[in-house]
Amino acid sequence: MVYEIQLVPYDPNWPLQFATEAASISSALGDNCMRVHHVGSTAVPGLAAKPRVDILVVAHQRLTTIASLATIGYEYRGEFNIPLHYGFRKRGLIEFNLHVYEPDHPDLELLLSFRDYLRSHPAVRDEYAALKQKLLEEDTSFEKNNSIYTGYTLGKNDFICKILEKAGFKRLRFMKCTHHAEWEAAKKFRQKYFFDKVQVVDPYTWTFNHEQHVHFILYIGTKIIGYAHIQLWSKSRAAIRIIVIDEVHRTHGFGAKFLHLLEKWLKEQGYNSIHTQSSHEALLFYQEQGYVAMPFNDPEDHASDPLDVSMGKML
Repeated sequence: MVYEIQLVPYDPNWPLQFATEAASISSALGDNCMRVHHVGSTAVPGLAAKPRVDILVVAHQRLTTIASLATIGYEYRGEFNIPLHYGFRKRGLIEFNLHVYEPDHPDLELLLSFRDYLRSHPAVRDEYAALKQKLLEEDTSFEKNNSIYTGYTLGKNDFICKILEKAGFKRLRFMKCTHHAEWEAAKKFRQKYFFDKVQVVDPYTWTFNHEQHVHFILYIGTKIIGYAHIQLWSKSRAAIRIIVIDEVHRTHGFGAKFLHLLEKWLKEQGYNSIHTQSSHEALLFYQEQGYVAMPFNDPEDHASDPLDVSMGKML
């Protein structure tokens, strides 16, 4: 499938359109609305952009925003590849994309840092504009190849990471694997820390395209430092198949923070318990995070290492 991508010169009406829509959003959300920001390319004076105004909303309670925003024409689109995020769109004479987060989500700082850097560095803004035009000359920019995003969107990733590094963005954040660099990191973590130990090539890469298996990457700033593979079972149960932090980043508590984020995400998806089969080396880690002895009860009855300990936690 070929997707249409339209870039237009900067329109000075975009900030006015944002301001009008922000007032409507604030009214619809009431006390639940903390802040509304204009983000994305339409928020950067002088930058060519797709004619869709991107809006960032910080809400006290994200879970209650779907019904409220529907009253002013917003369609809920899911979290995409960003856990603990709600995406919406509104189409009409003026088109809007809306992103809702609760306070302290790292993407709040990410989106605002990127916007502000481009606003204050015209040469970098123009470099970004040139990249966009270059991407439009490539056929792959208009296609989705094993991703929820087009090549055009994925092609901007390296530039965005470079700017975030210059802006000093260093927050810890986790994402569903989407970009090819994230999938390559996932393969590397799996092979290096698990399958090299038993001297086999990873036999489970088929899970990369299976709806019951979700693969996550942990970032610190723009650097990938961890990976997790979660299997979604029936009856509101989920299993940790793999969770690992790169060796050079261990002993800093990143593993515990990663696990907490995964648990929060699963709980929001309606899962009541999380299960794992822990090696003896990882046993203390899980115990410190509140895991206790609990039957694994794999519905697919896969063979496991007889030395592993079945553990779990109610969410």
